[in-house]
Amino acid sequence: MEVNFDPVAFWLGPVPVRWYGLMYIFGFLSFLTLGRKKIRQSMKKNSITLNDLDDLIIFGVIGVLVGGRLGYVFVYNPTYYSHHPIEIFSVWQGGMSFHGGLLGVISALALFCIFRKNLFFENSFIRRFLSLTDFVAPLVPPGLFFGRIGNFINGELAGRITSLDKVPWAMIFPDSGTLDFRHPSQLYQACGEGIVLFVILYVADKKKKGLGFTSAIFLIFYGIIRFITEFFREPDPFIGLLILNFSMGQLLSIPLICLGIVLLAFSMIRK
Repeated sequence: MEVNFDPVAFWLGPVPVRWYGLMYIFGFLSFLTLGRKKIRQSMKKNSITLNDLDDLIIFGVIGVLVGGRLGYVFVYNPTYYSHHPIEIFSVWQGGMSFHGGLLGVISALALFCIFRKNLFFENSFIRRFLSLTDFVAPLVPPGLFFGRIGNFINGELAGRITSLDKVPWAMIFPDSGTLDFRHPSQLYQACGEGIVLFVILYVADKKKKGLGFTSAIFLIFYGIIRFITEFFREPDPFIGLLILNFSMGQLLSIPLICLGIVLLAFSMIRK
């Protein structure tokens, strides 16, 4: 199978509506839908409110877009964008970094906690922040799923070269620069980061073993899943493989796993 989708889903008059942008919209809508369901199911009086969620999505959208784009620009391809600065704003062409988006969202959540001093009826900023990240973490995987599907439709972030003998579902990605059969690594990551991680976080959120527990599980298992699936993804040509033949995505995932372990220990001790 050759992956050569039209990146434009449909036209609104002269304006093209691209699949990549639609995937982000689907991700944000899934966040709102699951968040509202979670709030309605919660019996706790000190939970986040529907009004808080409506305001939170604005902070989240800004954090994801700004952090994700700047993370890609400055970490993955700074040389290119230093010569083509106007293309920094061409987000519809792809090029978003999860790790940059994560930093953007963390910053947005921190600001939200500063502005909402009565959030969760907690006086401590740390307790408000970790309560909020515990609430948000299980709502993130569907957005990651849609983002990876957008990568697949765009034909970007293709997998490493393989053969139909080894991988019967291997595909050709013309935009990868060759007509070799490759792993559909975007689909691997959509399944791992979107579906598997969602199930893990759903179970973790039900157990709720302490403040920051769900957030820690998110960091640990996202890092592990990303580290494993990166073995099937072609490294960015302008970066290649780095230390110990690890990709940039793998190297950035190691600190996430370590941070998650520290937060997990903190959560268990605090409990």
